[in-house]
Amino acid sequence: MASWQMRAVALYVRATRKKRYATREAGLAFLHAAKGPSDPPARTLGDARLRTHQVRGRDVHVVRGPGHTASGAGVVVYLHGGAYTNEIVDQQWAFAAALAARTGIEVHVPIYGLAPHHTASEAVAFVAEVVEGLVAQGRSVVLLGDSAGGGLALVAAQQAPPAVQQQVAGLLLIAPWIDLTMANPAVDAVEPTDPWLTRAGLAPIAQAWAGDLALDDPLVSPLFGDLTALPPVEVWVGTRDITLPDCRELERRMPVGSAFVLHVEEGAIHDYPLLPTPEGRAASEEIGERVTALLTASG
Repeated sequence: MASWQMRAVALYVRATRKKRYATREAGLAFLHAAKGPSDPPARTLGDARLRTHQVRGRDVHVVRGPGHTASGAGVVVYLHGGAYTNEIVDQQWAFAAALAARTGIEVHVPIYGLAPHHTASEAVAFVAEVVEGLVAQGRSVVLLGDSAGGGLALVAAQQAPPAVQQQVAGLLLIAPWIDLTMANPAVDAVEPTDPWLTRAGLAPIAQAWAGDLALDDPLVSPLFGDLTALPPVEVWVGTRDITLPDCRELERRMPVGSAFVLHVEEGAIHDYPLLPTPEGRAASEEIGERVTALLTASG
């Protein structure tokens, strides 16, 4: 059973955020709303340090925990969620800063372009260049993403050339949006319990993100992509999250013998590891442990 804190968060989310995705019209309004800032507010970084460089003319922020002095061989590339139309928000910056502080590992945060002005093809090319640049420096990479960013992380791993794939130590996905067709019939049973997301509101955003591509193109919906050459994959998702059925479908489609772990948290809502609840804190700590283990194993 979910903690009382998780239940309280679910009620708050339903009251304040469900309207963003409640209908197609609401989804269109959210899609075309002005974007917020992407720079991290100082209050969310705490003692973490930040430096920024550009790839393809877009910012890539690098978060280091306090006391970090060496570049190290391994890094995290963290891709934020937001339905491909919302900039990174405080909770995501706080998550990245806490991860850097907990592990002592750099967290690279690429600020990819958002719908409706940018598309999946652009984002995939941008993230590919970020990852390939790190690999060219001799660095191992853990790809980490939440929600839409989880889907983009899976695409990036699938599309990477073999030499780059060998340096991707792991793929950690938080409630990933991996099928933008949202056609899985199992969503019918979960959607009424999700206090945040609906297919009606997400549908126009998905179409804008796809651009000229079909919704089931692997660059848009990695559930339909090649799953045979992936690094170890781990997924965290709650039972009150419409991404759950597709996470289960990903588990079903993974090749026999794949290193795949699906964590399903009873009563938890979308992106629960980013929330200040007992379940969220436990999952966040677990993700930090997995990052350390994966990069240690990669040498």
